[in-house]
Amino acid sequence: ALHEGHVVSAQELTVLLQPVFTQNSRNLILFLQDTLSIDDFTYLSEPYSNKNPFQNQVNKPFINLLQEILQSSPSSLVLPAVDCKATRYLLSFLQESGDWKLTNITNLDVSQLEVNTSKPNLLVVQLQPRLSQLTEFAKLYMFLFIDKIIGRLTMDLQERGIHFSVIYTAVRPSRISRRADVMWELRRQLMATEEEDSLSYPPLNVTTGNDICILFYASNFSLKANNSVFIDLTNATFVTQNVDISSSKCSDINTTLSLKYTKPVNGISSLEIRFLMTNKFYGGSARNWSTLDSVEIVQDGGKSAKFNVSVISAPAEYSFHCQLVGTSNLYPARLIPSNNEAKNWDVFISRLQIQGFNIENNQFSYASDCTGFFSPGIWMGLVTSIVLLWILAYGIHMIMQLTTNSRFDDPKGPSLSVPQTE
Repeated sequence: ALHEGHVVSAQELTVLLQPVFTQNSRNLILFLQDTLSIDDFTYLSEPYSNKNPFQNQVNKPFINLLQEILQSSPSSLVLPAVDCKATRYLLSFLQESGDWKLTNITNLDVSQLEVNTSKPNLLVVQLQPRLSQLTEFAKLYMFLFIDKIIGRLTMDLQERGIHFSVIYTAVRPSRISRRADVMWELRRQLMATEEEDSLSYPPLNVTTGNDICILFYASNFSLKANNSVFIDLTNATFVTQNVDISSSKCSDINTTLSLKYTKPVNGISSLEIRFLMTNKFYGGSARNWSTLDSVEIVQDGGKSAKFNVSVISAPAEYSFHCQLVGTSNLYPARLIPSNNEAKNWDVFISRLQIQGFNIENNQFSYASDCTGFFSPGIWMGLVTSIVLLWILAYGIHMIMQLTTNSRFDDPKGPSLSVPQTE
């Protein structure tokens, strides 16, 4: 029993999960998506009571319990939650907690799945939709889809007589709640938005010996092939790290980050993405600069789709950061197709940070951002200010040019005659 508003730490979570490891049937299913919060259950189940998206046997008891607690509570209730740092490394913790047979389910069909019940099995189901980028209305129907997936997979295993436990969680929260210690204060307060951690999960690293030579991070890393097949590589690259980086190469001059994926989606058996970086000395700035020269995509060992890169460079001692990188013309850092194969691919990378040289203390160095100091907003403000200042200066100048008459007409005396010569 946990009191309301309590945030379960990573240590407490390990204690709560001990019954899963000690029970007779050690089959565990981990449903993992990008974002999720308790508020998603209560918010989506209450106002849309006629379209409750949580109807399967896994989610429905939990929803009913939440609604009973909310209805019986005499005052506002802050439900207990799990610290996002604990759930972020949940998969790594589960793998280290026992001799699990890890199985990644990507095609969402377990009818042909072979489960050896004599050994502990850990089934990881990656729920691909990125709920953080959807509207509330679209999120409702996306949760309907996710709920059906969970219900279908669990019912298939139950019909086969396989006993299991289920964990449904996410990498990070979808809603940032107010702190529990200020919820009960009586005076009014301004509610500031609490930002998430700068890194939602650890960056991908490539090591040579005991030293890290490449660091790579992105909050969204996805591709689209032939304008139809969408491939989200974020979870496989950074969360589960179901990616082969053994072909990556490091040196003081040339560095190659190679990411190989096996069956990322149906219809593609293998996919390799290469980031080619160089470290050169430039006489104009009298210093070395690291540059991302090109990006290559190889599908099923066929021809390579090559992209030239613009604006991705930084001093050799720094890392490079950019909010949006991809093939779109609207992105500040673009990947420009350089052959015909590249025209069949679209690349979307958000919050990219990469460093291939001079890594110290196994972490990113100071980041050189792709956005210059004079952003469009700053330029608009400067132009508007200059126009207003010019209008003000012109008005003051006109006021200073006003003069008064040297003589005035007296109504009691003779009329004033002013000769034209004056």
